Formats: sequence, C-alpha cells, structure tokens
Amino acid sequence: MKKLVIATAIAALGFAASVQAEGPAKYDMYCMACHGFGAAGAPITGNKEAWAPRLTQGMDALVASAKTGKGAMPPMGLCADCSDDELKELITFMSTAK
Repeated sequence: MKKLVIATAIAALGFAASVQAEGPAKYDMYCMACHGFGAAGAPITGNKEAWAPRLTQGMDALVASAKTGKGAMPPMGLCADCSDDELKELITFMSTAK
C-alpha cells in the first residue's frame, strides 16, 4: 500500500511540475496545491469537464468568486496581491491547460 501511495504522489508531482513550468508565475505559489490535485473539491487544472460548468458563469463571476473565496478556498486563494487581471489569467490557465 505504501508503494502505491508513494508512486501516486510521485506521478502527481510530475504532473504538477509539468503544469507549473507552463503556467502563470503565481500558479505554483497560490493555486497548484489545491488545483493541481483536486484538494478539497477544487477543480483540477486542465480538467475541462470540471471547469465547464464554472465557465458558463462568465469570467467576471469567477473572478468575484475567487476574490471572496468559495468552499474551502480562502478569499483570493491567499494571493492578496493578485490583481483582477492576474486572477483572470490564473483562471484561464487552470481551466484550459493541457
């Protein structure tokens, strides 16, 4: 069982590293911990099915939600210095990354 957990963690870290290399500068600091793995129900970066219903709300609604927090996500995803444009960039990246 431990070997499976370790192998899964290594695979997940490899995925996260590949996403991190391509993402916006603040993704790895503020988003990857939850959106890289789906922690606490966060939609996983690059999972278009998980993001699809959220995207129908429109970008302004998603930015507003990010600013106030949603579910287990704290306000601003702890990125207190993120501008609305940076939040848009992060949301776009997470919802469309391959």
